[in-house]
Amino acid sequence: MASNSASQILAITKTAPYSKPRASRFLQSRKPYLNLCCLSQKFSNDNALFCLPNSKSFLLAKELEERNSNNHSPTLREICQDHVPGNVLRRLEEVGYLVPTDVQREALPVLFSGNDCILHAQTGSGKTLTYLLLIYSQINPKKSAVQALIVVPTRELGMQITKVARMLAAARHMDPELEQKSYTVMALLDGGMLRRHKSWLKAEPPAIVVATIGSLSQLLEKQIFKPDSLRVLVVDEVDFLFKSSKQVSSLRKLLTSYSSCNNRQTVFASASILQHRRFIHDCIQQKWTKGDVVHVHVNRIMPMPACLYHRFVICGRKAKHQVLLSLLQSDLPESGIIFVGEQSEKSKKSGQASSTTVLIDFLRASYEGPLDILLLEEDMNFNSRAASLTDVRKGDGYLLVSTDIVARGIDLPETTHIYNFNLPKTAIDYLHRAGRTEAG
Repeated sequence: MASNSASQILAITKTAPYSKPRASRFLQSRKPYLNLCCLSQKFSNDNALFCLPNSKSFLLAKELEERNSNNHSPTLREICQDHVPGNVLRRLEEVGYLVPTDVQREALPVLFSGNDCILHAQTGSGKTLTYLLLIYSQINPKKSAVQALIVVPTRELGMQITKVARMLAAARHMDPELEQKSYTVMALLDGGMLRRHKSWLKAEPPAIVVATIGSLSQLLEKQIFKPDSLRVLVVDEVDFLFKSSKQVSSLRKLLTSYSSCNNRQTVFASASILQHRRFIHDCIQQKWTKGDVVHVHVNRIMPMPACLYHRFVICGRKAKHQVLLSLLQSDLPESGIIFVGEQSEKSKKSGQASSTTVLIDFLRASYEGPLDILLLEEDMNFNSRAASLTDVRKGDGYLLVSTDIVARGIDLPETTHIYNFNLPKTAIDYLHRAGRTEAG
């Protein structure tokens, strides 16, 4: 995907009624090279569930197949009513969650049966709500202990998940029939607030913790946070965390050293798990999950929403800023994200301005459209990053210049256009960037 010094490629993705993405060939993953002895059962459309034969997962797969073959389409309440507290279900309906998505319809029965699970579905498919419903079916608000842990790769994704978890937790306060202690949700996302979190964990442990692996590791190593009471462990964007050299060691320790897969229910989630059969094999062999882990794979053939339209422009390096400006003037996006590559350590040490800084300065000087120019990148402090996302979600039009910090899992439903000012490193990164136009 690299381009030579003489020319540059600027790729654009926008939402459009389009039957087949032009980039589908580019996004095909390699075939898995390990052929596990699995059941591959076709479900509605292109959904599949993989599990080891001769297990309760196998029987569950047959039950789900029969349910789908009878064209039974249960509501979200019908799927959850024997597992999730009624007040949480009422809260779901109040905010408009009535009909389950494909991943919720296929995965929730698996999760409620007690199986470990790998949720493998498109961005914006409802994976977050799927595992949150499992969590609220498992935790006891009367128990003073951390019972559910959600591990995320970025603060931004963590803040988003925390918001949804607290929205569901608010149901406890609105139910006069229940006198139980309300659910509490801690966002362990900022290393600068560890002292406060330490006091909170000791005084009154929250039922649910949403954490980046970096902040979590500090508390685990100091034995301030002990995961021995965990009932559910979720790792979101699991493929990203496992390929991150900075985070994979801490993640492995969490999965095997600090807690045992036999004492918890483990859920991995992502839109992109290459060689998923090999990953299932590793999950079992490395004891990240129990042996009957179930892989729920939704929309196997089309990893990216079909309503996206893809195009690219080849231009000289010096003309790139002007080409982007021309595209903005002709496209007239309602809101857009402009992805820029991270600055290298060599560039930082030499004192060069980052690509984001140069681009922001250019747009603020040259762009005359109605959209607000906003910035979000790793080097910004926690409060500045949170403020940028708050500005984005106000509902006004925006052009967000960002690194891949917002490429994973962030819901920005107002986004109509994605501009790859710098191309992503891999096809998987492209998939996640482009998916921001459909997440929400």
